[in-house]
Amino acid sequence: MRWLRTAGAIAILAVLLFPLYWMLNIALQPGTSLAAITPVPLDPGWGGFAEALGSQTGNLATSVLIAVGAAALCLAIAAPAAYALARFDLPGGRWVLFGALVAQMVPDIVIANAVYSAYVDLRLVDSYAGLVLADAALGIPFVVVLLRAYLVSLPGEVLEAAVVDGANRFRAFVSVVLPMSRNALITGAVFAFLFAWSDFLFALTLTTTGDIVPITLGIYEFIGADVANWAAVMATAVLACLPAAVLLVFAQRYIAAGISRGSVK
Repeated sequence: MRWLRTAGAIAILAVLLFPLYWMLNIALQPGTSLAAITPVPLDPGWGGFAEALGSQTGNLATSVLIAVGAAALCLAIAAPAAYALARFDLPGGRWVLFGALVAQMVPDIVIANAVYSAYVDLRLVDSYAGLVLADAALGIPFVVVLLRAYLVSLPGEVLEAAVVDGANRFRAFVSVVLPMSRNALITGAVFAFLFAWSDFLFALTLTTTGDIVPITLGIYEFIGADVANWAAVMATAVLACLPAAVLLVFAQRYIAAGISRGSVK
């Protein structure tokens, strides 16, 4: 039965990864129509990647800047909020946590128009700060719930010892809680980065001049401009996947530890 489970897992993995393989396959066959694409690139070419790098490098850099900023802002807000919800008996704390859970269920498109109207009044349309704020808002509810589950599991004796040694609550949070929560913080940062990296709706709604174009919006515009050159389009999509894939590879052990620790109280 063990080999059967392994074969089943491999089959499921193959199904999940097939779209990525097909995307790479098309990218390696420049100048070929979709109807003539072969299952394997017999004569791979890099023309699609050359065109993608020439036109989308700036958009990739824009997405990296926005996603890193959103992840940093998300942690700066979510970490102390989760600490307060986990360690202090705050009035209405359960309702705040419930609100964070509900916020994750609200589709972005429902609030996009309201956010745009507010951004017009705040003069944040077509700005890096505006996209960072909007994308950070996507991750804050999830990261608060994640960190709160982790912080509840921390031994209270350690915090009490820090207070006995003269540390106030802020010092205990910075010097004790944050170092002990490294895995959960990295997990939260990775998810916040991925939320911001994959955002398309806010990038489309909150930019109007074309001066700031994240890679998701760049792919959308690229398809409209070069729909016949599918190799370049797919090469752009492959390049857009690489930063997230590399980040997950290097952070996977922290993610596994952060989620498993937070799931067991």
